[in-house]
Amino acid sequence: MKKDIHPTYYPEATVTCACGNTWKTGSTQESLSTDTCSACHPFYTGQMQRLLDRGGQVERFTRRMEEAEQMREEAAKREAARAERRRARQLVEIVDEDEVEPIDTEETAQNE
Repeated sequence: MKKDIHPTYYPEATVTCACGNTWKTGSTQESLSTDTCSACHPFYTGQMQRLLDRGGQVERFTRRMEEAEQMREEAAKREAARAERRRARQLVEIVDEDEVEPIDTEETAQNE
């Protein structure tokens, strides 16, 4: 092994978790800090429904999902209105093609 190129190894480095749990391990740094450990991680504790929210990520995700749902509803309303306008145009075109003269009930009653 070459001298003076490797970092210093600390066999008794202290690792500190955000929950307060600490333990000793070997590392090239004297002290380490982590967000989760086996004592507080939901996978190891059996609390899978618990969410780890770092920096509002869960709120941001739910807000995006709600906005997407609103946009889908608005798009569906616009599509329904567009289809209704299409149907109305088709009815007008059908009436224009037939060129049917309107029936006047008063004139037909007098002619008879």
